[in-house]
Amino acid sequence: MIVSPPATYPTKYWHLLDDGRIQCDVCPRECKLHEGQRGLCYVRGREGDEVVLYSYGRSSGFCVDPIEKKPLNHFLPGTSVLSFGTAGCNLACKFCQNWDMSKSREMDTLADTAMPERLVETAVELGCRSIAFTYNDPVIFLEYAVDVAKACRELGVKSVAVSAGYINAEPRREFFQYIDAANIDLKAFTESFYHKICGGHLQNILETLQYIAHETNVWLELTTLIIPGENDSDAELNEMTSWVVENLGADVPMHFSAFHPDWKMQDTPATPPETLNRARQIAMRNGVHYAYTGNVHDRSGGSTYCPNCRELIIERDWYELGFWGLNEYGRCHTCGTNIAGVFDAKPGNWGSRRVPVKLLR
Repeated sequence: MIVSPPATYPTKYWHLLDDGRIQCDVCPRECKLHEGQRGLCYVRGREGDEVVLYSYGRSSGFCVDPIEKKPLNHFLPGTSVLSFGTAGCNLACKFCQNWDMSKSREMDTLADTAMPERLVETAVELGCRSIAFTYNDPVIFLEYAVDVAKACRELGVKSVAVSAGYINAEPRREFFQYIDAANIDLKAFTESFYHKICGGHLQNILETLQYIAHETNVWLELTTLIIPGENDSDAELNEMTSWVVENLGADVPMHFSAFHPDWKMQDTPATPPETLNRARQIAMRNGVHYAYTGNVHDRSGGSTYCPNCRELIIERDWYELGFWGLNEYGRCHTCGTNIAGVFDAKPGNWGSRRVPVKLLR
């Protein structure tokens, strides 16, 4: 067992090209590398005749959060999650709201270390029901994330992936085999948005979503950051939400979150609350059972309602839970309709606390 982070960690998703370069096969970017080069993600690169991972066991920091902050509204509500990320990203979103970590090219960002077993032991010690790979995309530190998720299963801790879903088919199968819940960023519903603003492709994301929904047991929720003038038209929101219902199912929760000016889009205005409410209403009209607003104070838009009788099921005020209307079987207290999700008989009581953690080796 490795007890301290290695400088480099071997990987397997790559192959040698005829021209002597090595192609990384983790994500659709498929970076083709000469000796010493790194991929766009910056944490995978060529050393000799293989692609290695530079961020195994290294983190930009650890924090205990409410699970609702991921956001996951239907996965163990009210419980705490130990959150961490590394550095780098395999997309280049101009609106990135964690750009200090995801765009980092400084390995000094990864000042904290935690090998998988120690990380999970810490989660248990802190009473966290789950560990979340977040802040930047876990796809790029796949080997580390998979080892943490395996260690989670041994100690009864759940694993949560917060990801853009930009990953190729073979590594996708391995990655999601060990994940219990995921929130995937469906950043928009046009190829032009993904190409122009994210440096990626929409179709790859849709394939990941369909894979998770139909070929895994992962609890899935979606988040779309609504950016004024870019992905907020009625037509696009209508097409997106209709696609979700038809291809993923009406029970997949959708979160519509407010953009604030950041990174390379500081001249774009913040999202008005009424835009988020409009997106939520479009989703519900198209059959989405659970649609939410995020990044704004909206008790109604953040709460869960029964899709059958429309009675309040789980009241939320930011990350604080109020009224709890689920019976011990996960059904509506009024009409008995099953509410989709992963629920305990009673909610957790972590609340809205956010507690930074320093792991001791």
